[in-house]
Amino acid sequence: MADPSSYRPKPGQIPDSPGVYKFRDEHRRVIYVGKAKSLRQRLANYFQPIVSLHPRTATMVTTAASVEWTVVSTEVEALQLEYSWIKEYDPRFNVKYRDDKSYPYLAVTLNEEFPRVQVLRGHKKKGVRYFGPYAHAWAIRETVDLMLRVFPVRTCSAGVFRNAASAGRPCLLGYIGKCSAPCVGRVTPEEHHELAEEFCDFMAGRTGTYIRRLEKQMMIAAEDMEYEKAARLRDDTEALRRAMEKSAVVLADATDADLIALAEDELEAAVQIFHVRGGRVRGQRGWVTDKVEAVDTAGLVEHAIQQLYGEESGDAVPKEVLVPALPEDVEAVTAWLSGRRGSNVSLRVPQRGDKKDLMATVARNAQQALVLHKTKRASDLTTRSRALEEIAEALGLDSAPLRIECFDISHLQGEDVVASMVVFEDGLPRKSEYRRFQIKSFEGQDDVRSMHEVISRRFKRYLAEKEKTGEWTDGDVPGGDVPGGDGEVPAEDPRDDGRPKRFAYPPQLVVVDGGQPQVAAAQRALDELGIDDVAVCGLAKRLEEVWLPGDDDPVVLPRSSEGLYLLQRVRDTAHDFAIRYQRSKRTKRIRTSPLDAVPGLGETRKQALIKHFGSVKRLRQATIEQICEVPGMGRKTAEAVVVALAQAAPAAPAVNTATGEIMEDDGGGTA
Repeated sequence: MADPSSYRPKPGQIPDSPGVYKFRDEHRRVIYVGKAKSLRQRLANYFQPIVSLHPRTATMVTTAASVEWTVVSTEVEALQLEYSWIKEYDPRFNVKYRDDKSYPYLAVTLNEEFPRVQVLRGHKKKGVRYFGPYAHAWAIRETVDLMLRVFPVRTCSAGVFRNAASAGRPCLLGYIGKCSAPCVGRVTPEEHHELAEEFCDFMAGRTGTYIRRLEKQMMIAAEDMEYEKAARLRDDTEALRRAMEKSAVVLADATDADLIALAEDELEAAVQIFHVRGGRVRGQRGWVTDKVEAVDTAGLVEHAIQQLYGEESGDAVPKEVLVPALPEDVEAVTAWLSGRRGSNVSLRVPQRGDKKDLMATVARNAQQALVLHKTKRASDLTTRSRALEEIAEALGLDSAPLRIECFDISHLQGEDVVASMVVFEDGLPRKSEYRRFQIKSFEGQDDVRSMHEVISRRFKRYLAEKEKTGEWTDGDVPGGDVPGGDGEVPAEDPRDDGRPKRFAYPPQLVVVDGGQPQVAAAQRALDELGIDDVAVCGLAKRLEEVWLPGDDDPVVLPRSSEGLYLLQRVRDTAHDFAIRYQRSKRTKRIRTSPLDAVPGLGETRKQALIKHFGSVKRLRQATIEQICEVPGMGRKTAEAVVVALAQAAPAAPAVNTATGEIMEDDGGGTA
């Protein structure tokens, strides 16, 4: 625990101007990012006596080991830079809302020749029109199914579209009138694109025009005694009305607004957002966050706005943003939002009328979300804490292992030997720090030797990263084979910018998949590097026994033990991760071809060769002149192909196991 006075800037060093500041810990990781109208006044607040600070702030400043700042011209620039750094460094003491990329959106791919309507999740793409987010994907599909009667836009995948075009027959939706079948030329690209634009207009809230148009067409058809057409138009109108009813009118028709509401206690906060477009609720989303910093409602609102609109632009930022409390720098936040939209944005607290009533509804949703989260979270936190305590007690550790790393070896009969490393922090997987290894020092099957190599490589990287930070004094660097491990303390690495480093942070516990031999190999690797503050254990699959280095008998945890369940989950995760990597390597190796060794021969020309000759065997029998006949093949490349195929030994012939017949390789090969 650091003393804040040890890194407090000297008087007069801090400028009295807007800026953004970063606190770093002893490993140079950025642990907190903040902004201020006056850096001097804001940073002075952090260096008061510890007893006068908020407990969360006190924890942060005692965890930090240094502070630095960047001066900017305006408060809007400070807001933008703060958001960018929070996204880049992922500081542990900043409020971070749960990522919302799992929410489904209705997307229309207007950037394609024949736009497609589909449900998408994840990052937004340029040229695609999005509507939502929605709470459930089935709600989107029900709406789309109703609207396809009137706007028969393509919904099929690229593969289905190509197959239908080559076969000259549309899919089922084309036959029942829910697709205009552009794949077989029933409509031109321009006509189909116009349909997609009309679909987007309706989803954007401009519904009255299409309803009135259909009703007028229905009346004309009835007057002309075209009753079947009139009945179809009537059904189309009802379908659109049902689609509209799925999003009730809550505000005036022209209202485009986002309503943000909060429910919070001392430890956590829940955020709910309603997206109102054209007066109707078009989407909803919600987040829950731990209040890891001392922040009030206004601060939470500001963080939510940054999360919502930090990567949005244009119409994705509404004309109005209604909040329960205004941010401290309301002018800067409003200017930032207006800049992202490209026109004025109103940021305010609703005081009366329909908007205040709707805000109350959003607040009730936030309160219910917080209650539901706490109901689930209480059990999860209790279980994980008990599991970590049981592991610490069973293994004789001084404290609960908050960071656990597990290693597993995978191979197929000694080929494609790989290893995996998975990381669990506070009992939860931290997938961003999973790592994969290829065994390099030998070939063949030897799990013990492989485990020793992997553990050595992982912790050599840790020692190298630790040395870069200058944490050792002269002559204290362990591990003589670590780069720079001659006792010299290197100069500060200018590339050390606080981003999470690979292998930079040590675990409290290393778990290996295996028994005594694997555990002994892992411990030997740590001993050779001089690392004595990391515990090691192994989990054997046969009887789920826990093995410790140097013990002849295993530790047997009760079958109902939460600690055993956690170790099993960690081990199984590492096992699955290793198997997936090993299979991908095997698949890649099987798919290799002698043509891969030809310099300058790309995938297109390889496929052209195989298509022209039918197989690698027939290509091997071809002359240079015959190869030159393939479009795009010059004589120099043809000569290189002949040489590469001559050097590569032909594969063993396939044998029919039923008859014993040797089968000729006349089929297509893989390039």
